[in-house]
Amino acid sequence: MAGVSLKCGDCGALLRSVEEAQEHAELTSHSNFSESTEPVLNLVCTVCAKPCRSKTESDLHTKRTGHTEFVDKTSEAAKPISLEVPKVDDATSEEPLGATTDQNEEMVVPEVDKKLLEELESMGFSTARATRALHFSGNAGLEAAVNWIVEHENDPDIDQMPMVPANTKVEAPKPSLTPEELKAKQQELREKARKKKEEEEKRMEREREKERIRIGKELLEAKRIEEDNERKRLLALRKAEKEEEKRAREKIKQKLEEDKAERRRKLGLPPEEPSVAKPSTVVEEKKSFLPVRPATKAEQMRECLRSLKQNHKEDDAKVKRAFQTLLTYVGNVVRNPEEEKFRKIRLTNQSFQERVGALNGGIEFLEICGFEKIDGGEFLFLPRDKVEIAVLNSAGSELDSAIKNPFFGVL
Repeated sequence: MAGVSLKCGDCGALLRSVEEAQEHAELTSHSNFSESTEPVLNLVCTVCAKPCRSKTESDLHTKRTGHTEFVDKTSEAAKPISLEVPKVDDATSEEPLGATTDQNEEMVVPEVDKKLLEELESMGFSTARATRALHFSGNAGLEAAVNWIVEHENDPDIDQMPMVPANTKVEAPKPSLTPEELKAKQQELREKARKKKEEEEKRMEREREKERIRIGKELLEAKRIEEDNERKRLLALRKAEKEEEKRAREKIKQKLEEDKAERRRKLGLPPEEPSVAKPSTVVEEKKSFLPVRPATKAEQMRECLRSLKQNHKEDDAKVKRAFQTLLTYVGNVVRNPEEEKFRKIRLTNQSFQERVGALNGGIEFLEICGFEKIDGGEFLFLPRDKVEIAVLNSAGSELDSAIKNPFFGVL
């Protein structure tokens, strides 16, 4: 059996003529061709008469246009292959664009609805694009043609005039629309486009609103986490401050116990028993408490200084200045017991009043040291025969301890 096609040995494509083989070789660089008895498939769409050379091409045509009926004209188009390349002597031998290489079958531009074609051209579409749209949409109407153009505007042959066999029967075009119907149809198309645009804008607005809500939630969550962290930090800080305050109280309490034990040791008293130092209950301690005057002058001085600091605890500077002033009076008497000027203090002296006299407990401390009021209470005077160096030294020690001890009189 004579060959009816040329088969590419590289890709398996079937070609109808040597010219097609040459074009295929130029496009793909394939060079291995041989004769084949397998004819090239020729499926013709019964609706638009478009020829399809493979099952893949017919499936693609169906997907694009919805046309599903095809007539197999493979046997009619199958002719013995000629291995000679025909010479082209003049321009009349050139085939129109889109025509098949079958010399016995003439290809022509399909007939379409002229009024619909004019309407599409008035809308700005080229003649080739409008003709192709009307042809492949089956002259179904203006809307169908416009939809086809929108769907196929990226096709490489969109602006090429379609070609069909001359003997192909084309369905009679449907009657075109009247001017009123055309105007209404155009208005309808514009309305559909407007609605589609509005729907797209609404969809985008919904997406933007969702994004704003998401960002708002993230900001609120971040703020909540920050507030929680700040609250935890403040709680931890307060806890640390309480613990530090507790440790400070314990240190003060321990220091007071040590001072108390040291005083008992200096006085030759036995250490205080725990049962005596710590009553069973606070209520019993309050009920059984009675003010007891200290047994020694040193204890009286210490109690007087502690009372002075408690009465003026809001002004530490004033208390410290009073202690230093008292220490100066006592030291002057100890160093110069014979000098009367150091043993006599005018109570109305402004400096004395500001530093000691105006503070509750200052004059009482001097009286414990031996000073007496004379001349109707105008002076404080320490007689020479009542100067007790040991008492004054004890007063100096108590004042020095009160000045240097930061916990003195706190509890």
